[in-house]
Formats: sequence, structure tokens, C-alpha cells
Amino acid sequence: MTDNTNIWLNGIMGVVVGDALGCPVQFESRKEVARHPVTDMRGYGTFNLPEGSWTDDSSLTIALLESIRRIGKIDLDDIMENFMNWLYDGDFTPYGQSYDIGRGTMQAIDRYSRIRNAKKCGGDEARNNGNGSLMRILPACIYCSVMETSGIYSDRDAIDVIHSVGGLTHAHIRSNIACGLYFFMVKQILIGEGPLQERMQEGLTQGFAFYESCLADKENLHYYDRLRDLTAFKSLPAEKIKSTGYVVDALEAAVWSLITTDRFDQALLKAVNLGDDTDTVGAIAGGLAGLYYGYDSIPENWLSAIKRREWIEEMCQIKE
Repeated sequence: MTDNTNIWLNGIMGVVVGDALGCPVQFESRKEVARHPVTDMRGYGTFNLPEGSWTDDSSLTIALLESIRRIGKIDLDDIMENFMNWLYDGDFTPYGQSYDIGRGTMQAIDRYSRIRNAKKCGGDEARNNGNGSLMRILPACIYCSVMETSGIYSDRDAIDVIHSVGGLTHAHIRSNIACGLYFFMVKQILIGEGPLQERMQEGLTQGFAFYESCLADKENLHYYDRLRDLTAFKSLPAEKIKSTGYVVDALEAAVWSLITTDRFDQALLKAVNLGDDTDTVGAIAGGLAGLYYGYDSIPENWLSAIKRREWIEEMCQIKE
């Protein structure tokens, strides 16, 4: 593991690189990807874009990051204003226009543009459990981890924030839980010791314990039961891992890719070669991989291909 001190740079660039790696093969089946596996940063493919192009995963992650950086706290209305600027004006994009837009995210932003109520714009039905909140939640997770380390937040405070930020677009409890479990993994990667799997296991153990104590109805928590024991989960073959746009599948695929590899590049290549929602699984895995392995572990030729790299890296310069 590389000791890089800028946790924002480590994590955010992990998200962007994972997104860009998966972009050219997004929506291709695992069988289709296997015919021409991703082995390096490359371009064109699904969206016919140059190598290093990133999608909505990174755009919305950066939009959230920019709000936190500018204001110094979580402000739901300001975040939604950034999301509107992304959708309608092409802000926070590599080429000045938004693309690869999830239906639930588009509907939530459109709803906010009309009602201007950040707490009421996210879809809260069972069908609103795409991975559109999980893919962009990392800046809120880092922020809340810092607040906990500083003694300002409790786990309850942090999860309330994580649910609120995730719920801007995906407000169903199942999506909330995915973001919450991701937060607990982020926190343990940042403050824990030992190998990556041990830190992720500790985070998940804490996360499950938290939700077991606070949820009256555990039904939606049980969707994540395969993540309770990462040693057993690690032993599953790829055929048992789905990598679709469903939030449970995306979280499982990202975690599995991380615990079955031991380098940043290996983890992200494994994630995107699973096929289907490749950019998002790559982004979700990339955030955790970046936090653990560090910015210096990302291949330089991958970083050099990233569009607007300098602008993104400047955005990651946040004073604690």
C-alpha cells in the first residue's frame, strides 16, 4: 500500500480512472467483453469517445466534491444545483455536455428543478434501486469520515448525511443501505490497519451491526447478506457475481473485484471485465482501491489519459 496523504485525491482519481476504464465497454455482456478484454486505458467503443473519457459517475462525483470544497459542508440544495448544472448545462463533464444519464437520476433532477425540495426529489420506490447514488457517494463518505475522526460526527450523524446525499436521486432504503455500507468501508480503509480485505470486513461488520440496531424492518438489509463474510464471498466464482446497474449487484461486483486482487490496476481491470455496467462498477471499486493503494499506485499512463486531469486534481485539494 502506498502512503499518500491526500485522501481526496486518492479516492476521487480512483473513481474517475475506474469510470474511464469501463466507459468503452459499458453495456457489453461479459461474453462480449471477454472477446476483447480491457487490459489498458482505451477509447471509443460504446460512446465513441477518446481514451480517458469519463461519464456521469465521475461528473456527479465531482459535482458533489465541488460543493463540499466550496462550502465546506454538505448542503443538499447546493449539491442539487450542481447536478442541474451538469444535466442542463454540461458542467462537470469532459466535453461540455452531459451523457450516459440514468433514468432515476434524470427524473430526480427534473423533479428538483420543479419543486426545489432536495428532500423530496429522489425516487423512493423499490424500482428506484439503480446504482446512481452509490456511484457518486464517495465525497460524502470521505467528508463524514473526516468529521467522525474529528469527533464532530457519530455513526448516526454520518449515516443520516449519507442517506440524505444518496437520497437526492435514489431514496429507497435499499440504496441508502448500499451507500451506508460503502461509508463504513471507506471509514475503515482510512483509519484501520492491515490488508484491504480485513479493513473492508471490519467496515461491513460495523455497518451490518449499525443497520441491525436501527432498522425495524430488516428485509432490505438481507439483500446484502453475501457481504457479511468476505472470506466466503471471495471464494465465489465469477459466474456467481452479477455486474448490472442494480445497486446490490454493483456493490457486490466492486467488493468482489477488490478482495480477489492485490493491486489497484488488477482490481479495476477485474471490475470492468465483468461486463454490463462496467463504468459504474469500475468507479465504485476505484474509489475504495484509490483510498487503500493510493494515488501513486495508479498507472501513470492511465492518469495521463484522463480528460481534464489537472482540473480534477485541483478540485481534490481540500484543506481539512
